[in-house]
Amino acid sequence: MDNKKTMDQLQKEVDQYISQFKEGYFSPLAMVARLTEELGELAREVNHYYGEKPKKNSEEEKTIEEELGDLLFVVICLANSLDISLEEAHDRVMDKFNTRDKDRWTRIESRDEDGTN
Repeated sequence: MDNKKTMDQLQKEVDQYISQFKEGYFSPLAMVARLTEELGELAREVNHYYGEKPKKNSEEEKTIEEELGDLLFVVICLANSLDISLEEAHDRVMDKFNTRDKDRWTRIESRDEDGTN
């Protein structure tokens, strides 16, 4: 069973969660600060797993997946507070990459059905 959520569904789910609190969404500036904080936490985890700085034994074990989820939550909060559809924003940026940057990178050569070029 495929239970994947669309970005619109994710935005509505976060909005339902935030709407139950009197405080509502933080200000856009406060959310950008939160984004910076969450990005730092993600960077720290990536550095521990793939970089030269292993965790100390006393440090709590977190996953990159968890930190990406935290970052996504704050991005959704920021978009919701500004009434921005992330699906539309995604479509716009993909159109930009597919037009402006279409020849910027070296493409992988397509292969025939038998695996040859």
